[in-house]
Amino acid sequence: MNRLYYFSIALCSLQSLVSCNEKKEAPAPALIEGLSLKRGSLIACGAPEGKFGTVQFETSCGAEVKGDFNLAVDLLHSFEYDEAEKVFARIIDKEPSCAMAYWGVAMSNFHALWTPPNEAELKKGSKAIALARSIKSKTKREAAYIDAIAAYYTGWETTDHKTRALRFEKAMEQLYRNYPNDKEAAVFYALALDAAADPTDKTFARQQKAGRILNGLYPGEPDHPGIIHYLIHTYDAPELAEQALPAARKYASVAPSSSHALHMPSHIFTRLGLWKECLQSNEVSVSAAQCYATAAGIDGHWDEELHSLDYLVYAHLQRGDNKKALEQLKYTEAISKVTPTNFKVAYAFAAIPSRYVLENKQWKEASGLPLHAGIDWKAYPWQEAIVHFTRLLGFAHLKDSKGAQSEWKTLQDLQAKLVQQKDAYKANQVGIQLKSGEAWIAWASGRQQEAVQQMQEAMEMEDHTEKHPVTPCEVVPAAELYADLLMEVGQSGQALQAYEADLKKHPNRFNGLLGAGRAAEKTGNKDLATSYYRQLLSIVTTDSTDRPEMVQVRAYVKGG
Repeated sequence: MNRLYYFSIALCSLQSLVSCNEKKEAPAPALIEGLSLKRGSLIACGAPEGKFGTVQFETSCGAEVKGDFNLAVDLLHSFEYDEAEKVFARIIDKEPSCAMAYWGVAMSNFHALWTPPNEAELKKGSKAIALARSIKSKTKREAAYIDAIAAYYTGWETTDHKTRALRFEKAMEQLYRNYPNDKEAAVFYALALDAAADPTDKTFARQQKAGRILNGLYPGEPDHPGIIHYLIHTYDAPELAEQALPAARKYASVAPSSSHALHMPSHIFTRLGLWKECLQSNEVSVSAAQCYATAAGIDGHWDEELHSLDYLVYAHLQRGDNKKALEQLKYTEAISKVTPTNFKVAYAFAAIPSRYVLENKQWKEASGLPLHAGIDWKAYPWQEAIVHFTRLLGFAHLKDSKGAQSEWKTLQDLQAKLVQQKDAYKANQVGIQLKSGEAWIAWASGRQQEAVQQMQEAMEMEDHTEKHPVTPCEVVPAAELYADLLMEVGQSGQALQAYEADLKKHPNRFNGLLGAGRAAEKTGNKDLATSYYRQLLSIVTTDSTDRPEMVQVRAYVKGG
C-alpha cells in the first residue's frame, strides 16, 4: 500500500512538473494580449459551409489543435489573412505554447504578393516571431520556419521591403533544401520566389523555378489551395498565362468559400482574353465580398470587392458592353467608405472611371475626370497619376495643349514623390505615362515625327516591365496607344503591325481588334480586316453592346 502511495505521489509530482514546464514555455498572458490578435468566428462566403481546400501541415502542437492549424494554413494559402489570424489566435488560446501558431500570425501579417505590411502589421509580426522564438518546445524544422519569416521582419525599421523579401526567399530555399519531403516547405518556397521576382526580369527566372516546384507537387495534391493559387500567380504574365489555365479553372472549386479564390482565376482569364469566364469569376467574387462585409460587420465595403469590380468593369468593356460597365461604374462612384482603405481600393477608384472614358474615347469626359472623394490621394501618388494621365490624354485629343501640359507637370510631381519614396517600379510606371503624354502633346501641337518617336520610347519602356498584379491591364497599353498614334499620322501599315504585336500580349482587347481591322482596311487588306472584325464580333454579342463602332463592323463583314 505504501509503495502504491509513493508511486502515486511521484506520478503526481511528475505531472505537476510537466504542467509547470508547459506554463514556463508558454508566453506570459500579457505578451499574448499585446499582440492584439484578430478574433471571432470564421466567416465563410461563396460556399457558406466553409470549403477552403485541403492541407496537411505537421507540427509538434497538440492533437486538439491539428484541425485548426490545417484550416489556418488553408486560409493563408488563399490570402484570407484576417480569417487565418483568427484561427491562429484560437490555437494560441487553446495551446499558448504552440510556437507555430505565432509563426502563423507573422505570416498572416506578411501578405507576400500584396502591398508591403504597414507599421502596425510589422510590429505585430515582429512580436509574434519573438514569442515563437521564446518557446523552447519546438522541432528544428519548426524553428527553421520561424527563422525564415523572421528574416523578413528583422530590421524592418531600417531595411526596405524588397531586401527583406529577398531574405525570406533565401531562408525558405534553405528550409526547402533541408527538408525535401516537406511539401509545405516547397509550397511556401514557391510563394517566396514569386514574391521576390523582379518585374523587369523578362526571363521570368524565379517564376519558372516556382512553376517547376508547384507542378511537381500538383499531381499528388489536387485540392491543395496553395499549389493551385500560386501556379496562377506564377504564370500571371502574357508569355506564361496558358500554363496556368488548368489551375485557374480549378481553384474556385477547391476553395469556394474564399472570395479571393473566386476572383483569382480571372487574372489568367484576363491574360488570355477569356471575357465570359472573367465575368463569371468576378461576379461571384463581388457577391462573396459583399457577403463578407456584412458578416464581418465592416463599416462600408470590403477592399476585395473593389479589386474584383475593376476586373469586372474591364471585362465588360472588352465585350463592348457599356451598359453593364456603366452600371458598375456608377455603383463604384456611389461607394463612400471601404475598409481597409489601401492601395487596391485607391487603384480601383482611379482605374475604373479612367478605363470607361478611355476605352470609349470620350475625350471631353476624360479631360474633366474627377478624383474620387473618399480617398486621401496624397498617400497614393501612383494611383492618382492614373487620373491625371487620363485627363492629359483627354486634353491632348481635344488639342488643348495648355491643359495637357498642366496634367503632365502634375504627373512629373507625382513621379518625384515615388522616387523620393524609393518605389522604383511605380515611379517607372508613371514615367511611361510621362513619355506617352509627351507624345500626345507633340501630336496635338503638330509635331508628328516627334510624337511617334516619343510614343515608341514609352512602348519600349512598358515592354521591359510587367504590370502590377493589382490591375487586369494597364489603363491603356502603351503599345495600343502607339498604334493609335500611327493611325492618326496616316501610317496605317505600321499601325497594323503595332496592333498585331500588342494583341499577342493583350488578346481579344476590343480596341486592339477594332484598330487592327481598321488598319487592315486602310492598307487595302480586306480579308485581314474581315478576319479581325469577325474575331471582334465573336466576343461582342449583338444584344450587349451600344458601341457605335459595331454598326460599321457588322456592315463591313456583311458586305464582305
